[in-house]
Amino acid sequence: MRVFFGIVFLVLILILTVAAIFARHSSKSIGKTVCVLICTFLFPITGNLILVVSDNKILSETGCYIYYIGMDILMYGLIRFTFEYCDITWPSKLAKYFTYALLVIDVVQFGFNPFFRQAFETEKIMVAGAPYYRLVPYMGQTYHRVVCYGIIISLVALYLMKILRTPKIYAEKYIVIFVSFIIGILWQTIMIFSRTPIDRSMIGFGIFCILVFYFSLFYKPRRLLDRMLSGIVSEMPDAMFFYDGSYRCIWANEPGKQLTGIQGNHFEMASKGLIEKFGAVEDRDVDWNMNKALVSEDGVRYYSIEKRTVYDAKNRVSGSFISVRDNTEEQRNIRAEIYNATHDILTGLYNREYLYERVRKQIEENPNVRYRVAFLDVKGFKIVNDVFGNQFGDLAIKTIAKWLRTTFSGKCLHGRLGGDTFGFMVPANYFDKKKVENDLDNFVVKDKDKSYKLMIHIGVYEVIDPSVDVSVMFDRARMAITTIKEDVRKHLAYYDDNMRSMVLWEQQITQQALGAIEEKQIIPYLQPIVDRNGKVVGAEALVRWLHPEHGFLSPGKFVPAFEKNGLIAEVDKYMWRSACEILSRWRRSGRDTFISVNISPKDFYFMDVPATLKKYVKDYGVNPARLRVEVTETLLINDIEKSKRTLNVLKDAGFVVEMDDFGSGYSSLNMLKEIPVDVLKIDMMFLRETGNNEETHAKALTIVENIIHMSKDLKIESLTEGVETEEQYRTLSKMGCQLFQGYHFAKPIPVDEFEQKYPKEG
Repeated sequence: MRVFFGIVFLVLILILTVAAIFARHSSKSIGKTVCVLICTFLFPITGNLILVVSDNKILSETGCYIYYIGMDILMYGLIRFTFEYCDITWPSKLAKYFTYALLVIDVVQFGFNPFFRQAFETEKIMVAGAPYYRLVPYMGQTYHRVVCYGIIISLVALYLMKILRTPKIYAEKYIVIFVSFIIGILWQTIMIFSRTPIDRSMIGFGIFCILVFYFSLFYKPRRLLDRMLSGIVSEMPDAMFFYDGSYRCIWANEPGKQLTGIQGNHFEMASKGLIEKFGAVEDRDVDWNMNKALVSEDGVRYYSIEKRTVYDAKNRVSGSFISVRDNTEEQRNIRAEIYNATHDILTGLYNREYLYERVRKQIEENPNVRYRVAFLDVKGFKIVNDVFGNQFGDLAIKTIAKWLRTTFSGKCLHGRLGGDTFGFMVPANYFDKKKVENDLDNFVVKDKDKSYKLMIHIGVYEVIDPSVDVSVMFDRARMAITTIKEDVRKHLAYYDDNMRSMVLWEQQITQQALGAIEEKQIIPYLQPIVDRNGKVVGAEALVRWLHPEHGFLSPGKFVPAFEKNGLIAEVDKYMWRSACEILSRWRRSGRDTFISVNISPKDFYFMDVPATLKKYVKDYGVNPARLRVEVTETLLINDIEKSKRTLNVLKDAGFVVEMDDFGSGYSSLNMLKEIPVDVLKIDMMFLRETGNNEETHAKALTIVENIIHMSKDLKIESLTEGVETEEQYRTLSKMGCQLFQGYHFAKPIPVDEFEQKYPKEG
């Protein structure tokens, strides 16, 4: 009998070895895990084989060690296989490490058994007339059984939980392993606790291992697949119709029945229902697909219909199926995404990119039509949001959009370019200049008790050259608006040849700017600044361009262009550096005269202004107080908090800060309270604009006098620029003005001429 069971175990080991090799080379992802599991089974089975065939105490005990330590290794293999097969993870790292620690402790305590005999001993009995050594278990063996059976029961529970929680069509995958597991456990348990003379307990687990190998790698659950496919088709939202080889409908799912009105199992009515719903279908002998749009009570519904043929192994038609998918929501979402990608959300007009695309396409498709491209801008729109709130501002934007649609309909295109700017293109004969001017004269936005008259300007560019880039067309239309200036009665302006010449000029000087700085064609001129005694105490550095082709260029010829394209930052840096170079030379010659330099609002976009100025005065060894910096009120009112921080940095570094053109724009007393400035530069333009009106002139003088007195009370130095007559000089002196600048004293002159005319004054 022992020989027989020995042969059984040898055959089992051979089968499992072959199975492990197949599993290792399996294309399935679980193949390597199955291979590991089979290899772990070989340890206890080998130990069991030694026990069965041995009649020697030492060899039998060796078999016991291989058997029980092998069971610990087997538990690891079972855990790894179960977790991957059931697609589950450890609840926590603590649970994982605790489980593996129990197995390691069991292996260690078996290692101490030869010395302490705390796990087991073997006792000699006679079986069939031959000695056989069977196990005598102690406390360590009890621990071993508790650990192994605890793990096995936990794994069985995991399979049971997976079976209960998994949809029935998938449960078969776990049931076959679960049943095999139970059979193997019961077999081994009976063998262990029955005290049968010959231990054949591992035969059950060996058979379980073979079943695992088969079910996990080769078994194809046909019933599962049939139920799965049936369940999937039944649960599909698409309407499905299945036909036999004679093109008779033999089955339809519930959505298919509802779509075609099939009652009960009268599936033969499917084709008629499809034809009534969608009209004629395509040739039944070929595969096809088509899209249909049907009008229903809730709007247009979209369907995708597809027919596919099924062939047998000999390429004969065995049937076919038709699927009807209601993709209305998908189509609506696609259309909504396209709309949102091409339209402005607030107004529903085209966005900038799509407007440009449509304009280009329409011009190309209608080469004989003369078009006008227009740019619409709302002047001072920020005030609308600040005063009335964003909701009223949005209403104003939507009102403009509605006016554009109403006024320029038909073959016209319109879009929102961004913020408070719009663009549109109209055929030339659609553009009624008089009507547009009348509409814009009284463009009032109303919302309950709120109303506001918008100041709208429109620049128009006539498309003479269709090859011009669309963005350039709108830029030219926008440029036309700059000619309107402050004329409140004018709303329309047209791009003309003068503007074209200006564009070409700006392009030319822009290309030459950096070279002009390098070659010192762009240079500083100095205009004297005098005190109440007529003494020159400083100068303002003003940029000039000695152009090799066009001669002397005043700032008005190039500074506006540089302000637009950002080159003003390079020019300003050059002027600051030049001023520091002059001041350094004056310091060495003993001249103690300051120079004021201008800072453009655009400079702050391209550099750290305070850091740049501090670097220049340090490089040239100049006292920062000698390099005065002029900032415009435009810079200050745009962001008072940021301006305050910047000016404080400059003042802390020792620079004197001047506020340029005070009174010429929108200066406020509140700003004087907030902004840390040292000098107020008062523009005499304020007085000149009063003309010959004595009353107005007297009021202007009173205002100037109060500004001077106020600056004195605020401990701010006053400087009047644009002084042209002796009378103005005397009047301003009596008012208490401290510094003066203007043509009455001198025009801006070259640096060397300034140094000769005013030697070491200051």
